[in-house]
Amino acid sequence: MRQPFVMHCGARHLRPALAAVTAAITLLATAPAGAAEATDFSATQRSEKTDFTDSQIVDGFFRTAFGAEFHMAGRVDRIRKYEAPVRVYAEGDGQAHRRAELARIVSDIAGRVEHLDIAMTDNPDEANVTVHLVRDRDLGKTIATFYGEERAREIRESLDPQCLSGFRKNDRYEIERSDVILTIDNGDFVFRDCAYEELLQSLGPINDTDKVPWTMFNDDVQKGYFDVYDQYLLNILYHPAIRPGMTVPEVKAVLPQVLADVRSYVAKVNRLTR
Repeated sequence: MRQPFVMHCGARHLRPALAAVTAAITLLATAPAGAAEATDFSATQRSEKTDFTDSQIVDGFFRTAFGAEFHMAGRVDRIRKYEAPVRVYAEGDGQAHRRAELARIVSDIAGRVEHLDIAMTDNPDEANVTVHLVRDRDLGKTIATFYGEERAREIRESLDPQCLSGFRKNDRYEIERSDVILTIDNGDFVFRDCAYEELLQSLGPINDTDKVPWTMFNDDVQKGYFDVYDQYLLNILYHPAIRPGMTVPEVKAVLPQVLADVRSYVAKVNRLTR
C-alpha cells in the first residue's frame, strides 16, 4: 500500500522580507548575512566539533529519524530508510556547474556512509531520487506541481523556502522514491547547503530539530558540507541492524553494537583520533 508523502522544507533559507513573520510562526531562521557568497568551507571544517559523547549522538539520531518536520502524513514514530540502492537523477535547468556540484555531493555522501549504496544516474527510469533544479522564479509552480495549489500556497505563505524534499514510503516503511527541489540561482552557499541537507533528509532523517546545535538538520545551522556529527546519524540509520519500521525501543536494543561500528567507521573515514 502506498503511503502519504512525507516532506521537509529547507526553510532556514528564507527571503528577508518574510523572515520575521515566518520566525514567529515556525521558529525557523534565516541564513546569516553573507552566507550566500561563502564558497570555501575548509576553514569551517578544520574547526568543527568532532568529539561527541554516545548520548549526544543517540539524542540527535532519535530527534531526526523519528517524526517529520512538515506533517503532511501525520507523525510516524518508526524508522524510514531505503533498502534498495539509491540512484539520483538531476532534471531541469541545464547549468553544468550545478549538476557537477550535485554529482560531487552525491559522491561525498557515498564515501561517508558505509552501508548506503548511492550514486548518480543518467537514466531517469532507474532513479529513485530525482533532484529538480529550478530557478527561483519557478519554485512556486514546481512545488504546486508536486503538492497541489492549496498546499503549495500554504508552504509559500508559512515558510517561503528555497529548497524542499520529500519521500514516499510503503507500508513496510521502506522509502520507495524521493524528490528534491533545489534553486540554482540563490548563490553557491545556498545551493550547496540545501543540496546536502535535502539529499540527506530525503534518505530518512527528515525531522528538523532546534535541540541539537551540531546538526545541519537544525534551522539555525548552516554547513555547506557533510559534517562529522551528521555522518554519525546517517551511518546509524543505514547500519544493517537498523531496519525500516523499527520503533524507538527496538532501535535502543541494538544501538550499543551499532554505535560501536559507526564510531569506528566515521573515525576511519575522517582520520579522527579515538
